[in-house]
Amino acid sequence: MTQHLAETLHTPTGTLPGWWREAVIYQVYPRSFADSNGDGMGDLEGIRSRLPYLKELGVDAVWLSPFYASPQADAGYDVADYRAIDPMFGTLHDADAVIRDAHELGLRIIVDLVPNHCSDQHDWFRQAVREGAGSRLRERFHFRPGKGEDGELPPNDWESIFGGPAWTRVPDGEWYLHLFAPEQPDFNWEHPAVQDEFRSILRFWLDLGADGFRVDVAHGLVKAPGLPDIGSGDQLKLLGNDVMPFFDQDGVHEIYRSWRRILDEYEGDRVLVAEAWTPTVERTALYVRPDEMHQAFNFQYLTADWNAGELRKVIDGSLAAMRPVGAPTTWVLSNHDVTRHATRFANPPGLGTQLREQGDRELGLRRARAATLLMLALPGSAYVYQGEELGLPDVTDLPDEVRQDPSFFRAAGQDGFRDGCRVPIPWSGTEAPYGFGDGGSWLPQPAEWAELSVEAQTGDPDSTLELYRAALRIRRERADLGAGDAVEWLPAPDGVLAFRRGGFTCTVNTTAEPVALPAPGTVLLASAVLESPGTLPADTAVWWEE
Repeated sequence: MTQHLAETLHTPTGTLPGWWREAVIYQVYPRSFADSNGDGMGDLEGIRSRLPYLKELGVDAVWLSPFYASPQADAGYDVADYRAIDPMFGTLHDADAVIRDAHELGLRIIVDLVPNHCSDQHDWFRQAVREGAGSRLRERFHFRPGKGEDGELPPNDWESIFGGPAWTRVPDGEWYLHLFAPEQPDFNWEHPAVQDEFRSILRFWLDLGADGFRVDVAHGLVKAPGLPDIGSGDQLKLLGNDVMPFFDQDGVHEIYRSWRRILDEYEGDRVLVAEAWTPTVERTALYVRPDEMHQAFNFQYLTADWNAGELRKVIDGSLAAMRPVGAPTTWVLSNHDVTRHATRFANPPGLGTQLREQGDRELGLRRARAATLLMLALPGSAYVYQGEELGLPDVTDLPDEVRQDPSFFRAAGQDGFRDGCRVPIPWSGTEAPYGFGDGGSWLPQPAEWAELSVEAQTGDPDSTLELYRAALRIRRERADLGAGDAVEWLPAPDGVLAFRRGGFTCTVNTTAEPVALPAPGTVLLASAVLESPGTLPADTAVWWEE
């Protein structure tokens, strides 16, 4: 079946190479996007039915979070079969239909790839456990004897990202490594069979027509030789800031060089996107050298506070780091792992990326709208997380009994409030599930979301949805937006950002008070009402044409 599907697949035509250098890529979280069969869970057929909406919104590509066969211990990031679709999402035919329809609309499809770990229900792992100590299959993972008199202690002091030890003991006494949940054993990427398997998986999805891969935990595949102790009792606070023996090891780069060679065999400018948390943006740049990946998420930008000085520092640092390797800078404000930026910006800075406080909703939305215009004006590629174009806040008051984030249930782990950004999005109507489907929704939607639905916002010139549509249209139409590696900063008062790109200027006031600023041209678009062209309102961004 796969060969037949691949042979008849249509791919986009008439586009120039390097589309990813300026693309706006929309992240779909499948279980929360659209439900076609009324079971309360989003699915591939639901995504397919909403592709025209994404085309109208104005994005260039769609990134689909995992839809593979999985026990769903971590929302599909525990993969049992990389070539099969989980029945909750549909079938391989449905995946093929999504890719076909997207291509016919001129949209590209990027699929999530999870190479650092699999599910404990993966055939390889189940057989490795069954065969016991000494099994050759155990060499494809990180099995080790324990420490202590009877091997009762973990092999080293590594902690899981979700909290607790990064090791779990099997009945025969050996331990296996899992940097995330115990249901997610890490692959041993030193083993040739692991490398061969993932090259085959890449070809499977490329043959099906996928335009690229977002690589989950791209920084985690290679571990330091000997799996040395870290010696710190607070490892989770070090993540992303310090060199760790299980993250960002130099050996990962040869893996991605081999993957790039595979993608380059295919027509259509296929891409690799790294989810790589690194200590510095300079380390991130190593993942996007000319013979490796095409893009890497800019987490330094995502975690920046709403402060002109900090934002300018991150923007300058990001552009400078990517320039020597010739890669585009990417910009992102929200995703499925962090509190939506409409809620982050509604709260005081310094609280992290997972919040349980709603904050000042009006302030958060005002800042989020301004942050969007800033992001879409910067050189490079931008990512939009489903629902942010509706101005959705996080649902911070979900009852504990409905939460499903595995880290929420591990007391020593991260906050575990990711469910708040994963609530199904509203499409239409005045009552839940707001057109998401006919059978409710797997996480409860707030009553006030009726006014935030696609239907309610469409045609309203003041709505966040129409702001996104207008911004993306202008971005497509103007040659001085999109790809590039520099901005021309203009003089501006404290708390204000102002930069020029060709005949386009962007001004952003991050302060709580209006600021006098001479109009640099004619208004193209503003995130809030402008009473006077010479006054930039508080927490507002404006696009100008000279």
